[in-house]
Parts: sequence; C-alpha cells; structure tokens
Amino acid sequence: MSPNSMNKRILIVDDSFYMRTMLKNMLTDAGYEVVGEAANGAQALEMATATSPDLITLDVILPDNTGLDVLKSLRQIQPSAKVVMCSAVGQEVIVTEAIENGALAYIVKPFSEEKVLEIVGAALQNDASEQSA
Repeated sequence: MSPNSMNKRILIVDDSFYMRTMLKNMLTDAGYEVVGEAANGAQALEMATATSPDLITLDVILPDNTGLDVLKSLRQIQPSAKVVMCSAVGQEVIVTEAIENGALAYIVKPFSEEKVLEIVGAALQNDASEQSA
C-alpha cells in the first residue's frame, strides 16, 4: 500500500457494473477509499456534491450524458476535483476535448491494474506538487 493512497477518496462513474466493480477492487486493494459508484451523469453529479472526492474516474460514454458534459458540470460545482477519464479505444477525440476541459489524464479500456494505479497515483500527486510549489 503506497503512502500516497492513504485516505484518498475516489468516486467511480461508469455505466457498466462490471467496470465499476473492477475499478473499485483495484483501487480498494491499493488502499484508496471508494466513496461512491455512479452509473450515470446525474448520479455522478449528486455523489460528487455529497462526497467531495479527491478524484473521480469518469467514463466517456454514459447513458444519460456524455462524460464530457458531466466533466463540464463537475468543474462548475467542484473546480478542484481531479478527474481521470476512462475510454474505450477509438474515443481519442473525446478524450482530447476532455483534457482541454480540465481532465488530468485518461485510462484506456480494457485496462490493467498497474496502469490504473499509475494514472490515478500520478493524478493525485499532481495535487501535492502544486501545493508545494
């Protein structure tokens, strides 16, 4: 368990129960606290407001919204929230736009635990370096 993961709170947003469970297991095993799981954009915004997570993993395609719309709304309600996009191969255009709208990074599905933890860890560390500068 890395010291960086201690007490870091994460919200997982994905319409696939399987993907949410997989991410939750990876993150929990690494010592992160998963504070919520949202299956759509509306739930994501509600949960982000209720839980104030340190980081949000956000799927690009959601049933009621695009991840991009959710990202823009998140930036309004929680400007400091860190967001990592999750996308399938071939969604690079959306991901580029997401990065322009404040997402820190993206994870391409299908993903490995190693890659997820590396990207999440880097996104959260991004915070520490900003504060110490």
